[in-house]
Amino acid sequence: MEKQQTGEVGPWHPWWPILLMLGCSLLSYMDRQILAVLSPMILVDLKLSAERYAEILSAFSVAYMIGNPVWGAILDRTGLRRGMTFAVAIRALACAAHAMLSGFFGFAGARLILGFGEGATFPGGLRTALESLPTKQQSRGIAVAYSGGSLGAMLTPIMVTPIALAHGWRAAFLVTAIGSLVWVLLWRATVTFSAARSPRQTHRLVLPNPLERRFWSLVSAYALGALPIGMILYLAPLYLAQVLGFTQSQLGSVLWIPPLGWEIGYFVWGWVNDRFVGTNPRPSWLVLALAAMGLPLIAAPVSKDSALVLALLFWSMFVASGFVVVSLRTSALAYPAEQTGLVAGIGAGSWSALVAAVLPSLGHMFDMKHYANAFLFCAMVPVIGAFCWWSLTLPQNSLANTR
Repeated sequence: MEKQQTGEVGPWHPWWPILLMLGCSLLSYMDRQILAVLSPMILVDLKLSAERYAEILSAFSVAYMIGNPVWGAILDRTGLRRGMTFAVAIRALACAAHAMLSGFFGFAGARLILGFGEGATFPGGLRTALESLPTKQQSRGIAVAYSGGSLGAMLTPIMVTPIALAHGWRAAFLVTAIGSLVWVLLWRATVTFSAARSPRQTHRLVLPNPLERRFWSLVSAYALGALPIGMILYLAPLYLAQVLGFTQSQLGSVLWIPPLGWEIGYFVWGWVNDRFVGTNPRPSWLVLALAAMGLPLIAAPVSKDSALVLALLFWSMFVASGFVVVSLRTSALAYPAEQTGLVAGIGAGSWSALVAAVLPSLGHMFDMKHYANAFLFCAMVPVIGAFCWWSLTLPQNSLANTR
């Protein structure tokens, strides 16, 4: 009979830690999306170009890239309760700092600290699901914990746009800062993890090894496959405002639509994975299908119909979420059980590294009105990632036979 693994949460239900991690990832994406949603207003006020705005986003992404594997290793070593407390407190202070700073360097510095603090979010979500729930419920737990990110991206324009229009964009940054501090209090007051259920805490600190094929297969599927999520989250508000003429108020009423595809995708692809993949470490048919399904994004700049453009953005985020689910599931099979935080850290960190590398160029394309090139690039990168993953996951004997 299967031994149930559950975190000790006092009088609370075993799913309570998962729900708190959903709240953590929700607040995390609200932190980062406030700047994107309000970018038309902020760029005008601070007199920043799209390229400089993209460089500010890259500062966040660089710190997030570093923070994910570092926090993943820390959580594997010291445990969830202490590690998540420090991480969320750091990002709460960084988000509040946005309300007091101005100019390129002030925002870039605040985004650096915010990005590092947010690096614990998804490693923490993956580990919480594995430590709190029995094996047969862990995939659903991962989906719930991670879905807070897409839910936060959906809620941010609805919640912060009225605040920014009524009180200015600086006031909007205080919302998630306060929310994160409340989350820390709830986490400390209601969740503890038994040492018997967290044996990984006694292991040495393990950092990523970039010389391993399993490292690069995870990077290929997660970072390259999910790149459209970053492009749509950060640059879609500018595209809708600059090309389709959306006002800040109108953006607040439609920017929830693309992340809805992301939210639905987590659960759909999680079900597909559980139903048709299971413990198969190399579901090539699914990864290659996802690459082909993402190609319609190329058509987005061709249309002037805002409904069609939003539908294409919705579809692209829906497909990209499949790369996240499949890459995490297959890589969790390739790494030892005590390194699950590291797996999530490598995935999210490599994605952030790629976003940091390409955002300035994409921002320059936007400044030059070369929108078609930007969308073409983001549609083709997942195809490259899928084929890289396919080659990196070939069995060793198959590689020998091809020589």
